[in-house]
Amino acid sequence: MRHIISILLENEAGALSRVSGLFSARGYNIESLTVAPTDDSTVSRITVVTEGSDEVILQIVNQLNKLVDVVKVLDLTADEHIEREVLLLKLHDNGASKAVIETLTNDYKGRVVSDSKDAIVVEITGVGEKLDRAIQLVPSEIVFELVRSGALGIAAGKQILKLESM
Repeated sequence: MRHIISILLENEAGALSRVSGLFSARGYNIESLTVAPTDDSTVSRITVVTEGSDEVILQIVNQLNKLVDVVKVLDLTADEHIEREVLLLKLHDNGASKAVIETLTNDYKGRVVSDSKDAIVVEITGVGEKLDRAIQLVPSEIVFELVRSGALGIAAGKQILKLESM
């Protein structure tokens, strides 16, 4: 089963390497990894998407909690959560792309973030399945480039992943 694990991590040199090393040393695959600072400059938040049984994920969470730089760990998949990814599509600006761009902006709630004489960049935000469908819709001959973020997640409701002193 696919799991989204959020980790609060001290902003220290090598901290991210130790987290990713834990996964690789034990043969766990990372589907996506997103890292960004939090409102506390001493702490970053990592979102890792991985697959495994509930027992394997529990083992991963326990091993993450043993790392010195890890402050808190939360398996978001265990409870209700909100998940989003970002997709940027750079498309040829020609007649063939106009209908696709219209579909992406109307049906997929995308927005044009750059429009030059040669290329148009469309941004779409949503769950992974939505982005998969949008990618499949676009003919490869009109795509210059495609880039996709990893998943971001946050617990729904009152549950939080935050330092008590924040």
